[in-house]
Amino acid sequence: MPLTELGDVTLNYRDRGRGAPLVLAHGLGMDLTVWDALLPLLPAGLRVITYDLRGHGRSSLPDAPCTMGAMVRDAERLLDHLQIRDAMMLGLGLGGMVAQGLAVKRLDQIRALVLSGTAAKLGTPLIWQARADSAGGGMEAVAGETLKRWFAPKAQECDAAETARQMLLAAPPKGYAAGCAAISGTDFYTPVSGLRLPLLGICGTEDRATPPDLVRETVELVPGAGMRLIRRAGHLPCLEQPGEFAALLNGFLSATGHAGGRGLPPKLS
Repeated sequence: MPLTELGDVTLNYRDRGRGAPLVLAHGLGMDLTVWDALLPLLPAGLRVITYDLRGHGRSSLPDAPCTMGAMVRDAERLLDHLQIRDAMMLGLGLGGMVAQGLAVKRLDQIRALVLSGTAAKLGTPLIWQARADSAGGGMEAVAGETLKRWFAPKAQECDAAETARQMLLAAPPKGYAAGCAAISGTDFYTPVSGLRLPLLGICGTEDRATPPDLVRETVELVPGAGMRLIRRAGHLPCLEQPGEFAALLNGFLSATGHAGGRGLPPKLS
């Protein structure tokens, strides 16, 4: 996996395939491997870029305080480095906030959005400060509490939950805390309401971190946007039910003319 220096940060990324660009941005405490189950299910004719957010995976964490603006700038610089325009960007959780910010800033780079388990604003500063503080004691406690929000009780022992737990345990505590700080200071309701582009929201019905109504509230800021629910899935449907997630994504790719693939246009649900 290549590393590239982009100003104050070094990002780890993968760039695969040729065709219409699809950029995938993972969630808090995750890394680019969260998409591994989804990638083989995508249609041909795509150039897929995955990367580790700053402070996550193999990407660096600069000494300066982490802000959402810095994370958006990272994505912007990476796409400029790769000479990518007119991409579809899929963001999960924290990555979904980055995707919103980049679409607002660079419509030449982003022509369509898929937002999974995310919103224009998440939680309160007190909540995120408490979660950042908890990382100071190591990621074991963070993982235990996080999985309770990400997975329904009956799914706590499933393979997807174990994969998520291992990613959280491997996450750098300082990077996790930095991501909490970035989320804490972000409110994209006003700028996102000005977007005019194809947008699909995806949410698991059992998501306790970003419940469907919260995701829908953001999706409905953009005229013509659609939302789909994945039944019996939590915060990470791309891990729990990659087949159904891929079917929704591939349908949206087809409906927007972004790549080959077959499916129905998204509907509000």
